[in-house]
Amino acid sequence: MDEERKREILAGLARQSRGTLMETLGIRYVDAGEGWLEAAMDVDATKHQPMGILHGGATAALAESVGSAASGVMLGDSGRSAVGLELAINHLRPSRDGTLTARAEALHIGRRTHLWQIRVVDERGRLVAASKLTMIVTSGRIDPPVREEG
Repeated sequence: MDEERKREILAGLARQSRGTLMETLGIRYVDAGEGWLEAAMDVDATKHQPMGILHGGATAALAESVGSAASGVMLGDSGRSAVGLELAINHLRPSRDGTLTARAEALHIGRRTHLWQIRVVDERGRLVAASKLTMIVTSGRIDPPVREEG
């Protein structure tokens, strides 16, 4: 994937994230390539559960967000969309602060389903969570709402 295409993809995903859970959690798309996409999320007290560590739901939202967005990138202008069918996630290491990076890599890109492996790592490259996301591909396009600039 060339740099111009990568910039277009990342800018488009940033626009689509405005006013969504991704914006609320501070999830940002940071890198892309053929068959993969990366997103990052800062960990702070606003994403903790009562024990003072990252809430598993925030980690799951990061994983599903990057996998879902990767399917959307794969489908491009095909006139089809993909929506989440199943998310499985294993939380392997607690996190209290810092930045997590989630990388979705395609395991299967079929006509009706996409399967993504998502690894969530901390700043030191340690595996925080491992996830698998199955997406179902629809025959019609589900267009996101238009987000205002700002």
